[in-house]
Amino acid sequence: MHYDLCIIGAGPGGYRAAEYAAKQDLKVVIVEQDEVGGTCLNRGCIPTKTYVHSDSFEEAVSRQQLVVSQLRSGVEAILAHPNITLLRGHARFTAPLTVAVSPTVSSSSAAGATSPATPFSASGDSIATTTLTATDIIIATGSTAKLPPIPDISDPRVVTSTELLQLTRQPKKLCIIGAGVIGMEFASVFHRFGTEVTVIEFLKECLPMLDSDIAKRLRKLLEKRGITFRMKTAVQQLADIDADTILIATGRKPNTDGLHPEAALPSVVNGFPVATPAVPSSPSSVVNGLPVDNNFLLAPHLYAIGDVNGRQLLAHAAEMQAVRAVNHILGRTDGIRFDIMPSAIFTEPEAACVGLSEELCKQQTDGYHCRKAFWRANGKAMAMNETEGMLKLLSDADERIIGCHAYGTHSADIIQEVSVLMCRDTTVSQLRDMVHIHPTLGEILRTAAEQ
Repeated sequence: MHYDLCIIGAGPGGYRAAEYAAKQDLKVVIVEQDEVGGTCLNRGCIPTKTYVHSDSFEEAVSRQQLVVSQLRSGVEAILAHPNITLLRGHARFTAPLTVAVSPTVSSSSAAGATSPATPFSASGDSIATTTLTATDIIIATGSTAKLPPIPDISDPRVVTSTELLQLTRQPKKLCIIGAGVIGMEFASVFHRFGTEVTVIEFLKECLPMLDSDIAKRLRKLLEKRGITFRMKTAVQQLADIDADTILIATGRKPNTDGLHPEAALPSVVNGFPVATPAVPSSPSSVVNGLPVDNNFLLAPHLYAIGDVNGRQLLAHAAEMQAVRAVNHILGRTDGIRFDIMPSAIFTEPEAACVGLSEELCKQQTDGYHCRKAFWRANGKAMAMNETEGMLKLLSDADERIIGCHAYGTHSADIIQEVSVLMCRDTTVSQLRDMVHIHPTLGEILRTAAEQ
């Protein structure tokens, strides 16, 4: 069958592309070999946040199944649009703009559901292996955990974030290798549940996307609360690690196994296409992502969005890349600022950032200003008994806001405000003139602007 648009992968980027394209009257087919919602919904963002907002391990295990199931039903409702055909199965390219969908081996998701062993349509009808063609194709297959080259990595205690979320018995001792977003969130959560947590990191500081001052303060706070950190430490073998569970949180790799993208490309180099170099983006732990241009084109009429292109490992980035790709298909322009991409780390307290850190300001700007504000000086934070936190507001020589990094309760909400301001090239003086409700944590940002 022929469609206007074929999307491979029904994660945040894939289902957003399908929804948007369908509303523009494109005939869409979306192929998913597991549960709809992708890693974020089934094995990532959403399950981990149920852990963050649960009082105990037992409650978290129970709640995540309910939350994931409800949200997955919502995604399935989106994909029930009359212009969308949902096929479950494994997709692979057989020629340019041609995809074969084959039966998949059943597997269990984090919420306990089992994907079907044969492809079927959204109506539930079984289908044989089938071939699809489309005017345009979007690859949105996401990423998977990348295991480091440690000799005894097959140690039965080793889990990735996917397996950790499937545990039904709380670890007594958890060792986490990697102090990035995944590692730090699980360290904070499991320590609160009562697990003894140790974090091992090769770099000198945790959370490299954060301003180093902010990251250090957050780490020191978590150390004070009882989490053990071993920084600047390389893991040579796992046998000597004293833990009943070892979480590998050392990055992600693009999920292209069995996809055979080279079959869809007119020319390739070392198995990957020649494309316009990607613009610089925020630090990413994905390597060798499919190279795309600023419209997320991999080749004529072939797009790659989300984690699979290695640009920005964020569900909201994938969603906006989906919008850009569909707009390009439709011949439309948009004002999406991919150079301004906020992100958050849901430790306790949480941290968040957008734009340049102070270190990058020193390297990349010809003069900058750094203003600071603290949660302990904010009335709402004091009333909430959440006085631990600091914010850095960064501006260039012309006082245009170019970054903000923070840790402290609800810092993600504050950073979201800064992201909006940056998208409109707001200056610090303009921010000073903006009224903020009293008492709110948002006043911390205005306090920084007044420094």
